[in-house]
Amino acid sequence: MYVTSSFQKYLFGFIFLLVIQTTMYSQTEEQWFFFRAKDTLFNPQFDTTEAYLTYTGNDKRLRKVLEGYKISAFKKTYRGAKKEDLKKTFFVIADRADLLNDILRKARHLFEFGELVREEDKKIFEPNDYGLSSTIGENIGLPVDLTYLDDINMPKAWYYTTGSPDIKIGISDGYVDTSYVDFKGKTKMFKRAPVANGHGYNSAANAAAQGNNGAGTVGVCYDCGMYSTTYGAFKNLKILLDLSNAGAKVINCSWLNETYYETAQAAIDEMYDNGTIIVAAAGNKNWGEVKDNRIGYPASYDKVISVSVGYFRNKEYKDVIGKSENGSYYAQNVYGFVGRSLGFKNNDTTVTPHIWHVSTSTFNEHVDILAPSTGQFILSEYLLHGGQLNYHEYSTTSGATPFVAGTVGLMFSLYPCLPLDEVESILKLASVNIDHIEANKVFEGTYGSGLLDTGGTIELLYKLYSEDEIATLQGQHFSRWNFNLTAFSKEVVLTNQKFTGESTLDLVAKNSIVISKNTVLKPNSKGEIKLRIDPTLQKSCELRLRQPRE
Repeated sequence: MYVTSSFQKYLFGFIFLLVIQTTMYSQTEEQWFFFRAKDTLFNPQFDTTEAYLTYTGNDKRLRKVLEGYKISAFKKTYRGAKKEDLKKTFFVIADRADLLNDILRKARHLFEFGELVREEDKKIFEPNDYGLSSTIGENIGLPVDLTYLDDINMPKAWYYTTGSPDIKIGISDGYVDTSYVDFKGKTKMFKRAPVANGHGYNSAANAAAQGNNGAGTVGVCYDCGMYSTTYGAFKNLKILLDLSNAGAKVINCSWLNETYYETAQAAIDEMYDNGTIIVAAAGNKNWGEVKDNRIGYPASYDKVISVSVGYFRNKEYKDVIGKSENGSYYAQNVYGFVGRSLGFKNNDTTVTPHIWHVSTSTFNEHVDILAPSTGQFILSEYLLHGGQLNYHEYSTTSGATPFVAGTVGLMFSLYPCLPLDEVESILKLASVNIDHIEANKVFEGTYGSGLLDTGGTIELLYKLYSEDEIATLQGQHFSRWNFNLTAFSKEVVLTNQKFTGESTLDLVAKNSIVISKNTVLKPNSKGEIKLRIDPTLQKSCELRLRQPRE
């Protein structure tokens, strides 16, 4: 674009004024921070009787700093903290951004790290039973570690929607106690199942345990309704058909068998035609046992979203290297890796780690996406064993699958008219690409599109169906699968996005499609790219946003 010098001067002046105004505005707006204390025992005391907090502790230097600010919140949180820092991390709300430098300079005897939360990261919502991860909310539910919900960006998703009672999530599993506080009044039982060690409690809780009720914990689609039934009926899936015919939009199947039945595939097709998505567990046989040769059902039927386990917690393996009793170095639960345990060739921690095959879940070409499992709160042990607050040490696809089912419930809650063939497309486009991790390359093509990002999924859906937004597709490289998308957004931007091999992309937009940098659209003869602009596009219904969202 050609720009005259006079216009450049005008533009510079305008931008300079805008920057000044924006800076002044941000300095006076409510600011959010994370601070990390040096000592886990540090726990500052405040008087909460006034509109703002007043520090009542004995540290004179900290008192002098805080006296100059209006403090709305100052509390411990597990959000965004490494395992060793869980009891040292504080979430703080104050009236000015200057607090960051003041604390780190004038109270450095107490704090070793701090950061200002970006404006775009303030678009979150937390229910009042969000456990030890709570920041802007006050947890009055169980004091449990729900950081695995942080890992899939649940507060971002809840900013847009917390679910809707008319969207029903089917739970085909063990018995679900409809009298329990987080299931009561929202769960209809179709066929009673065996207790199965409380397996059904855990699946139902992960998918849709009632949130913001000041009790228990919280599920992904916590304002959604639930239909519960037993599991099995492998040949005809009648128990699932009953839920679909009753209006379930998504059904969670945290179970499997290893026999293919044409009658079961026909049932899946019928449910899909009803408007029901099936989400199923891929299985727990590790790569060391079966490599990619184990195919489980219903996960591997057509039109089913198959879920396996990925790892989300520790950002860098170098930060969590441990040493076993036999002297071998290892790391566990590292972000982006597809196995729980990492090892080092010749016990040399300076080389790239490899994944111990026995620490993986089932992978095969039918797997679509990975969700978290390790570290989950076990509701069944709390309910069946005297209120124990225990967590899964290992990984199960049955625990991971309900997170995806709950995400699908949120998608239909936000936009009830969402075409079924766009559900999986959006899930995969919003997932986190982990193909670049060297240790994952052994399993390439068997672990789906990457890590589930529920917050990113719901945000992408919102932007695709909002006329004033820009929807961005980025960071993925697909060489298979069919992607169907409709966009009502101001623009759809493809950046650093690749569709090659046998992948197909059918994108119809009402306004504009922008092909940006590092985007490759070169499928082979079995793939296809269709990009179309249709100004006559009309939405079938409107977005249903959480109210209020401030």
